[in-house]
Amino acid sequence: MLLILRAKSKASIVFCTCKKSVYKTNAFVLSWILNSVLKELMSEIIYATDAAMVWADLKERFDKNSPRLFTVEELAIYNGSDPSLPIFLAIIGSVFDVSKAKSHYGVGGGYNHFAGRDASRAFVSGNFTGDGLTDSLRDLSSAEVKSIVDWRDFYFRTYIFVGKLVGRYYDTDGNPTKYLKGVEAKAARGAQLMEKQKNEEAKLPSCNSRWSQQEGSEVWCDDGYPRLVQRPTEIALTGKMSKRCACFKEEDLDQPGLEVYEGCDYLAKTCRL
Repeated sequence: MLLILRAKSKASIVFCTCKKSVYKTNAFVLSWILNSVLKELMSEIIYATDAAMVWADLKERFDKNSPRLFTVEELAIYNGSDPSLPIFLAIIGSVFDVSKAKSHYGVGGGYNHFAGRDASRAFVSGNFTGDGLTDSLRDLSSAEVKSIVDWRDFYFRTYIFVGKLVGRYYDTDGNPTKYLKGVEAKAARGAQLMEKQKNEEAKLPSCNSRWSQQEGSEVWCDDGYPRLVQRPTEIALTGKMSKRCACFKEEDLDQPGLEVYEGCDYLAKTCRL
């Protein structure tokens, strides 16, 4: 837009550098801007009288050097229903242009439920209807929150970041809220716990496993004996207790907390489930 204004010798009006003919040029520039913006913006500036003020407002909202701030209502416009507009989605308050994947995010696409809104919770809940399409991460585990943050990072790598959604995660000035900082901290805690669990489990080799339709599931150890053992950090990660199959040497089988698979002999190296 700025290049065109300069070409027509009208750029000075929007930067207030001209000394003469301001009023003569003002109407021309306003008319040109009105005919250049998206129709969705027309109602916001149609009664404007100062071209410089209109330009400053549009520059603040759409300058690529600073993120655009969206309201929930504004973001909803970019849900893929209008083929003349790009398709945007938000995750943890960050807004991305996913138009290049229109077949997925457009109307009829498998991910269209994410378009035009922040449905962060659905990335881990799998609930794509009603209350499931929300940006609230309340009561999610640290592992689930970390997974959503990982999804946000994926969008930063894959799509174009276009702005921020004002609300739960960013205030009206585009600054992070306490809620966003809490989400980031919980995700970081989840990452630490997952690394701790990985290191702990590396000390005990996992059982081999396989499944076939004819024989069902089977676990075995090449060196040692299969036992079910609690995953101590799982409660902190997911809020649930879980077990895994690990291989123990015979001299370690008397440790407390080890569970023999039902129907499996004490010193069996292979157990059918």
